[in-house]
Amino acid sequence: MGQEIRFCTASDGVRLAYAKHGRGPPLVKASNWLTHLEFDWKSPIWRHWLDELGRSNTVIRYDMRGCGMSDRDVEEFSLDRWVADLATVIDAAGVEQCSLLGISGGAAAGLAYAARDPDRVERVIAYGGWATGKFLRTGDEREAFRTVLRAGWATPHPAFRHVFTMMFLPQGTPEQMAWYDELQRRCITADTALRIYDALAETDATELLPRVQAPTLVLHARGDQVVPFEEGRRIAAVVPSARLITLESQNHLLLADEPAWQTFIAEVREFLGARPGPAGALTDLSRRERDVMTLVAEGLSNEQIAERLFLSVRTVERHLSNVYAKLGVSGKAARAAAAARFSQVG
Repeated sequence: MGQEIRFCTASDGVRLAYAKHGRGPPLVKASNWLTHLEFDWKSPIWRHWLDELGRSNTVIRYDMRGCGMSDRDVEEFSLDRWVADLATVIDAAGVEQCSLLGISGGAAAGLAYAARDPDRVERVIAYGGWATGKFLRTGDEREAFRTVLRAGWATPHPAFRHVFTMMFLPQGTPEQMAWYDELQRRCITADTALRIYDALAETDATELLPRVQAPTLVLHARGDQVVPFEEGRRIAAVVPSARLITLESQNHLLLADEPAWQTFIAEVREFLGARPGPAGALTDLSRRERDVMTLVAEGLSNEQIAERLFLSVRTVERHLSNVYAKLGVSGKAARAAAAARFSQVG
């Protein structure tokens, strides 16, 4: 299973990198603090997440503006902008409806998007998340942290970054901690890290939570040292259809060998109605994807399909890419194989 990396452009001109992998109904991950699409792909922290979620869903994820493979020189960081970026990626990926996964700071953006555009969201998963940023809920002194972050982030010696890593992965192995140390240095500059941290810590999505219509699953580790368990409980208490799952872990990012990870993936699959397997199903196709495949089966070209459905050729190509991923076909024969399977039941 490989990933396909593409780029799209936000309304303010910032270029965002996004990736697709897996097969099945679309699951869009709202970007969180510190990601790098290429570096994460082989990560001892993220790889089990990507493998397991991709077995039952087409996973779409992206690097937050200012981070990873997205544009680094960025002016605005805010909840409104992060929600707009999420919308940009969903549109660019050609997805009409999807489930959302919000991890940590990504939970606020995912829940806010679900509240503002309910017709596009089927289900919401919030893991280790919060709706009210750290500075708003605790009033922590921020200047001491800012000084240490600015001084220690980009230095070759990982002493400061390792302290930060210990908060996220207190039960991590030396290899996992070393990788997370390196991720911090590689994916973002000290100045941008500081600006994003400030913006996240001042984010407040609380007023939007009662407007979330989609079924919502909230999962939170009881011993989370980055985002207290109480924050997950608060989300579950306010979102009308939310259900809370308590995970027994101290890690902010669940590791592959801990029991909490198995609980997490089992609960998520049951919630999504996902059945992992080697092949996708035609029932996974969206209405627009079925419209495109009907015309493919009739022998129309992408240009003719675009004209018939009043779409751009690029959008038709995106729909076909989604179909191929869901049906588990690839290569030069993918179009013919997908058309043949669709014709059998269409």
